[in-house]
Amino acid sequence: MKKLLTFIGVALISGSVYSQGSPDYGNGLKINLNPDGDKFVRFILWDQLWLRNTSMNPGSMVGGEPTDNSWSIGNRRLRALAYAQVSKRYMILLHFGINNQTFINGGATGTSGTGGYGNGKKTQLFFHDAWNEYAVILPGEAGKFSLSLGAGLHYYMGLSRMTMASTLNFLTLDSPVFSWPLIDNSDQFARQLGMFAKGKYGKLEYRFSLNKPFATDLVPVNVTDPSKAVAVDNNGNPSFSKAGYVEYQFLDEESNTLPYKVGSYLGTKKVFNVGAGFYHQADGTRTSVNSNIEKHDITLFAVDAFADIPLGEAKNKMAVSAYAGYYNYNFGPNYVRNLGTMNIAASDPNFIGNKAIAGPGNLQPTIGTGNIIYAQAGLLLPSQAEKPKIRIQPFAAYTHKSFEAFDKSSSQFDVGANWFIDGHHAKITTQYSTRPVYTSPTESPSSKGEFIVQFQIYL
Repeated sequence: MKKLLTFIGVALISGSVYSQGSPDYGNGLKINLNPDGDKFVRFILWDQLWLRNTSMNPGSMVGGEPTDNSWSIGNRRLRALAYAQVSKRYMILLHFGINNQTFINGGATGTSGTGGYGNGKKTQLFFHDAWNEYAVILPGEAGKFSLSLGAGLHYYMGLSRMTMASTLNFLTLDSPVFSWPLIDNSDQFARQLGMFAKGKYGKLEYRFSLNKPFATDLVPVNVTDPSKAVAVDNNGNPSFSKAGYVEYQFLDEESNTLPYKVGSYLGTKKVFNVGAGFYHQADGTRTSVNSNIEKHDITLFAVDAFADIPLGEAKNKMAVSAYAGYYNYNFGPNYVRNLGTMNIAASDPNFIGNKAIAGPGNLQPTIGTGNIIYAQAGLLLPSQAEKPKIRIQPFAAYTHKSFEAFDKSSSQFDVGANWFIDGHHAKITTQYSTRPVYTSPTESPSSKGEFIVQFQIYL
């Protein structure tokens, strides 16, 4: 028993392949299942808590009271992931948790009022990922080529690097969300049920999947003018979706054991990648013109580039991280989805004036038929200390959206900094973000802002 406990203890702290800016963590919570260590179970646990001040869209109220500004606090993510390398070829993975729980909403279905099942309480715990995969061709068995096949509820959704981003190591505070274009409509929190193939050929990495989207049944508003038709998610008995992403890794090669793409390596790797991807589903949306229903394909394309380059040779050196992407979305005529992360507001029925088209709170036109240009960059500042207490990484991001539903395009930005206590394992992120506010589809949008402090821990 003593030898077993010692063996497990060594397994928990050994290695550094997964350490992201903090060598103290090694491989985290890992339990070897054989002496060679090629059979193991690894656990990943994390929490992201947000403290926010939001400038509300016109016509908003919180808790029944009209407001144009509000403070809030909530769990953005609280999750656990476990995967087991059962043999050198066979792996299984489970990922579950909660998202977007605030003091007033995000609780389980039916929770409201006061008491044990009051507002925002007992939020739903659900599986984000659940799949198994088999390595048909291991690296080195067929020269430069490797291939793994898998099936289940998975995150190999193609399109872009940001579409398959890890939520543990973003450069900015969070995802821009539009990179998850089907989020919780025909997918389950950016996942679909299906089969995937992944692998490498030298420095070229590929990911392809064939999936059955979740059924959607929104009813399109009937119009008489075809130019006013608005597509909504309604796929009936869904056709299979096809997705893929291919990238060339010019410098250091990244791990493809898991699908989650790193946002910032904090100087631990030298990476420069260029990639392109797609997502397609036939008859994914519908419009109604003069009571005639027309079906439309969902066809999405993206090209992007990612760089993470250490600067200097000394310990605690500087590093620059950057990402840029172009997204071309076609969901059908005038398609728009208005989303707001952890939105705590409701519409004020007594508001006098022009309300935001998107709705109350921090809702904004996030996804739509049209084009999106996105870029972000950050700089990890140097430290002279042998083991600095805090390292700082200022960053900025810019988004330009040109949606068919609006005559005028919009621009928005994020600016902030990561304050690393132990790399990504323990960090505080501060960020100020703007968002467009349309009160008319023909006029230029105004702008509102949101300040967020995130407290992140993960093992």
